[in-house]
Amino acid sequence: MHSRWSVLALVLACFFVGFAGIGAAQAQVLSTRIWPARDYTRLTIESKEQIQYSIFSLKDPERLVLDLEVAEIPPSLADLHTKVAEDDPYIQGLRTARNRPGVVRLVLDLKTDVKPQAFTLKPIAEYGYRLVLDIYPAVPIDPLAALIAQAHKVPQPSLNRETARITRLATVVIDPGHGGEDPGAIGRRGTREKDITLMIARRLKAQIDAEPNMRALLTRDGDYALPLQTRVEKSRQVKADLFVSIHADSFVRAHARGSSVFALSDRRATSELARTLAKKQNESDLVAGVNLKGKDDHVKRTILDLSQSASIDHSLRLGNLVLARLGGVNTLHKPSVEQASFAVLTAHDVPSILVETAFISNPDEERRLNDTAYQDRLAKAILDGIRDYFSKNPPRPASPLALR
Repeated sequence: MHSRWSVLALVLACFFVGFAGIGAAQAQVLSTRIWPARDYTRLTIESKEQIQYSIFSLKDPERLVLDLEVAEIPPSLADLHTKVAEDDPYIQGLRTARNRPGVVRLVLDLKTDVKPQAFTLKPIAEYGYRLVLDIYPAVPIDPLAALIAQAHKVPQPSLNRETARITRLATVVIDPGHGGEDPGAIGRRGTREKDITLMIARRLKAQIDAEPNMRALLTRDGDYALPLQTRVEKSRQVKADLFVSIHADSFVRAHARGSSVFALSDRRATSELARTLAKKQNESDLVAGVNLKGKDDHVKRTILDLSQSASIDHSLRLGNLVLARLGGVNTLHKPSVEQASFAVLTAHDVPSILVETAFISNPDEERRLNDTAYQDRLAKAILDGIRDYFSKNPPRPASPLALR
């Protein structure tokens, strides 16, 4: 009898071990990534099946503990500590070890007090399941304070005949499209839209900051994802006068070429291209990996604001002036500003445009987009359009960056 019970126990043990092994095998880790940034640091764990996890914090010293229900420690987890950058604002170091059967523990040593946010994402585009850990500072960064500090570091210009019309520094928010997990469009040579947009945006910021009556702020100044709504909120927080989103999109036909400028529409899109482009851009949050739980439809909620009409009117004015200047640098895809429901253009009190600098899917335009001199020319054209706009529409009197 004892022998029979022993055999039965052994069979049951093998069954449950095998079952656990099957469950763990489903949560096979494919890759890991860390995206450090001033705004927040993101850790992404990609897997074949959704990973079950738990997370908690430890004090003295500050640590985050992430327990993953996986059967083994694959190289992508074992080597994760090597991906922690020395200048990461939040992570000091990272350790990986088996905590108990079927559970691998990650311990993140922190540089400061943080507010973590963990969530899972279903497969989309080329990604499988993703477990995302976003590490935010305990006290959110104030973009307005940073912009004011930047302005105070620069000697204020004396007003002359050319600047007398403008009584304060104009604030322009520049938004490099995509970033982090979201590469945007990819050219035939492997050029990623997120890299091109950041390079052009940095050049445009430098040119704007060199102006005596303007200052610029980048929504992102590194390779990390930023929710569309956060980009909009940043422009409103700094009481921006203008918002310019930079892109370099693709099209199914490789011969499509030229620069375009888009503004928000409170009705239908003005063309099929505008509608398709807006849909693609609005879905970038899903690719980038944004925690959308509890968030309402930002586009639908904002577009009903009656004050949107005045903002759209000024967006069209700005867009046409920028488009005219871009025509001196590149072929224009369309001769006028197009409109569609772009989520990133929905700040109802900030004139906002989206600039498609060129088609990255066009081999010739992809090559030129990688040319730093050409990037400078594109930035200069956008700046000239902004100058033209301010000469006809001086900035509003109230501003945190008033000239003193």
